[in-house]
Amino acid sequence: MTLTRCIVNFFIFCLLIPCVGSFYCFPNNYSQQDECSKVSISCLNCTFKESCQNGNKTLGTCTVLDHIECSGERTFKKEFDCLYCYQLPKSKYTCGRRDNCSSNSSPQARIITTCTVDAEVHCFGNRTFLKSFACNWTSGTRWSTAFLLSITLGGFGADRFYLGHWEEGLGKFFSFGGLGVWTLVDIVLVGIGYITPADGSLYIF
Repeated sequence: MTLTRCIVNFFIFCLLIPCVGSFYCFPNNYSQQDECSKVSISCLNCTFKESCQNGNKTLGTCTVLDHIECSGERTFKKEFDCLYCYQLPKSKYTCGRRDNCSSNSSPQARIITTCTVDAEVHCFGNRTFLKSFACNWTSGTRWSTAFLLSITLGGFGADRFYLGHWEEGLGKFFSFGGLGVWTLVDIVLVGIGYITPADGSLYIF
């Protein structure tokens, strides 16, 4: 039972570290040479007005945490955007992987992933939140390469192998491209973009 609990705790620790690390205050990052006013938001204790107009600037009073070393006034005024964390620009937070959905579905599929606000950014509400994105990722598969392979080595299934369609690739290889018919059909289908990468990603043109 003890071993099982240790294993569970280990996995929980590994899952939490990426999130905690994004907003936890690390004292070793600062010294007496650093100005207190430039300390990361994660190392400040800030108070704000009870209400502010969404999207506007708001002024808060911030105090550097006791265990942080810095120079200058430890309590100061700081201006922030009055935004909830999920309303921040995409450059202000980091999200999990978005490559486990199909970019070629119709209508376009969407994926929900977990996002965490960067340590130096202030916002209201939960710093970790769920966000929906359109599936429009690519794995680097080039349409030009697939089309060239279809024309030159399509009879051996090279185009299908390149796109990740292994079963069809083997079928073309052992049937000599369906005696040429399958090869011609695939040239057209690859050319118009009907056949896409098997992993659901988009082509690079």
